[in-house]
Amino acid sequence: NFDGVHLGHQAVLKNLLKKSEALGLPSMLVAFEPSAKEFFLNKKAPARLTNFREKFSLIKSLGIDQFVCFRFNDALASMSAESFVEKILIDYLCVKHLTAGDNLRFGKNRQGDFGLLKRLAQQLNFNVENTESYMVDEERVNSSSVRTFLANGELDAAKQLLGRAYCMSGRVIHGDKKGRTIGFPTANIPIKRIISPVSGVFAVEVTIENGLKQFGVANIGHRPTVNGTRTQLEVHIFNFSQDIYGKRLTIAFSKKIRDEKKFDSFDALKNQIQLDAEKAKEHFDIIT
Repeated sequence: NFDGVHLGHQAVLKNLLKKSEALGLPSMLVAFEPSAKEFFLNKKAPARLTNFREKFSLIKSLGIDQFVCFRFNDALASMSAESFVEKILIDYLCVKHLTAGDNLRFGKNRQGDFGLLKRLAQQLNFNVENTESYMVDEERVNSSSVRTFLANGELDAAKQLLGRAYCMSGRVIHGDKKGRTIGFPTANIPIKRIISPVSGVFAVEVTIENGLKQFGVANIGHRPTVNGTRTQLEVHIFNFSQDIYGKRLTIAFSKKIRDEKKFDSFDALKNQIQLDAEKAKEHFDIIT
């Protein structure tokens, strides 16, 4: 899945790049959209750390030559592990060296494992390499741990596993514009994932696609005070008045301020947003 492209994933890909150079072959990452768990479990699947574009951008930045993404559908889900290796990896992708985790499960009913890969490698003339777990403070780095830290608002702990602040990105769309009526206009960004790994109010760093960096306060959730239904990311950028509709923003979550809650009135919400903004400014040492 490579969800999050955390330090463990990065270690695997750096090793792949070394092997690619040694063999004189292009490096390739194979992924699936949606993930198998999203396909089978839908809203019961684990929260998505990175949407497709975010994942692609992170992997591209590491220098991988080719990114191959298969649509995970009924046909792929019903393909046997042996057929996947023979038809997809060997016949279609011409794999000569495969890097995979020893806990890998694939194919129909998850029947394929690393042992099967080793047996097929001998038959089909390709090499297979086991990847060692990447450890931080004697704990294996994995996407599940990142999700747990984010859900608990432990952003620094998540950052330690990711190797960077946790971010979301997207283009600014038109919202209902209620924020500007109370002096807090927001940039509204679709999160493009079934379930968000973070929720609540945060102090954030905002990078606009032209490279301009700003600070702000963000809410991600259903907006219960105004009877919202879908999960949405709304960002109020401090001391900022430019038109950024259609611009791509990257939102780095720096500190969680509070959980989302429903207020009795719009005025009560306004007062709370003022307090949230003050806490975010205090976090960034912004003098007002």
